[in-house]
Amino acid sequence: MLTALGTLCSCNIYKKYDLPSDNNVYVSDFRKATESVDSASLSYLGWEKVFTDPTLQSYIRMALDNNQNLEDARLNVEIAHSQLKGAKLSYLPSLALTPNGGTSSYGGSHMNWSYTIPLAVNWEIDVFAKILNRKRGAQVTKEQMMEYEQAVRSQIICGVANTYYALMLLNQQLDLTRRTSEIWKDQVESMKLMKEAAYTNEAAVVQSEANYYSILASIPDIEEAIKTTQNSLSLLMGVYPKEWSVSSDLDFNLPVALEQGVPVCYLAARPDVRAAERGLAAAYYATNSARAAFYPSLNISAQGGFTNLVGGMLTNPGKWFIQLAGQLSAPIFSRGQNIANLEVAKAQQEKAMNAFETAVLTASADVSDALAKYKASEEKRVALIKQVESLEKSVEYTQELFTLDQKTTYLEVLTARSSLLSAQLASLTCWHNKVSALISLYQAVGGGR
Repeated sequence: MLTALGTLCSCNIYKKYDLPSDNNVYVSDFRKATESVDSASLSYLGWEKVFTDPTLQSYIRMALDNNQNLEDARLNVEIAHSQLKGAKLSYLPSLALTPNGGTSSYGGSHMNWSYTIPLAVNWEIDVFAKILNRKRGAQVTKEQMMEYEQAVRSQIICGVANTYYALMLLNQQLDLTRRTSEIWKDQVESMKLMKEAAYTNEAAVVQSEANYYSILASIPDIEEAIKTTQNSLSLLMGVYPKEWSVSSDLDFNLPVALEQGVPVCYLAARPDVRAAERGLAAAYYATNSARAAFYPSLNISAQGGFTNLVGGMLTNPGKWFIQLAGQLSAPIFSRGQNIANLEVAKAQQEKAMNAFETAVLTASADVSDALAKYKASEEKRVALIKQVESLEKSVEYTQELFTLDQKTTYLEVLTARSSLLSAQLASLTCWHNKVSALISLYQAVGGGR
């Protein structure tokens, strides 16, 4: 008996889950981060404080209200909550009312009716933590579903923001391209007049027309991209395709200073990392449940009620009765099923640990990628802005020299204007890359609360 109790205690079937205390660096970092939560960090910053554009805010609210994926995530939380409620109620006894009656006759004798109105009570005493581990497993499963819901919420918020700013980029590109096409149209007319005045030749006129039509040809591509992006935004909103208005203000920055490197607190706040850690806890309790299956089950049952059947005799009127019983059932040989279940549970717990480590590594890579992209875009945009300023002067000077016939060919004018347009478009793209990196960083750290 003492040996059995020692074995029981060594199995830790009563012990509450805690992160493994080995030398796992991922576990150590995660534990430190969860012990020192900074509510003012980027991870816990509300999305309305990050995305301050009123139009964008209204779109995000609409998406959160209408998106089916988020609704499915909420339903999963409700399902897990109901399962937890059922696990908690397992501590209570079960009650059942099973009235029955019948009659019989032998050799033409008088029909004698018998009846029993019993109330049966059955109560499983949780001596070996079987119910306890099921309840704890249901609790962490609910928490895991809540983290998945937060992950979906974050994806929706950042998805709407990314699409919104992509639409802003395309609108800016379309506006720039149209304005440039008008300049080229005027340039073509000027070239024709200069040809008539013998200041240039037909080749220059044809070159200017070709460049003008090239710019016109790019406009339908941008318009098509705008339509596709509008449809993507409609899909996120959960409505039929329609046109969405966007702001023209290109100013967007996170309201907090960005830290260098990948702070551990960023990783611990990510819902997928937290969900993976909750999955590890669920696997732990599943293993405990598999261990508990090797130990006996203790059930106390009682029956009481009213009947007119006592032994083989009928009595009228009937009488009250009560029965009490206790049952201890211990598994001796189950054809290896309990052993197999325990081995499976242990393997699944190891898989859960691998999934947790992978989630931490993935989170770290996502945050690092977003920070690197932001830094590169910020530096590149500074250079592109200076390039645009220089090319604007180049176009102005080249055009003046060409007009004054200072040995400047139209090809130089064409090259200067083409370079300016390319630099302007590149500057817009770089702005979008920077914004996209900031949004990706906000999502990568688990933002969206």
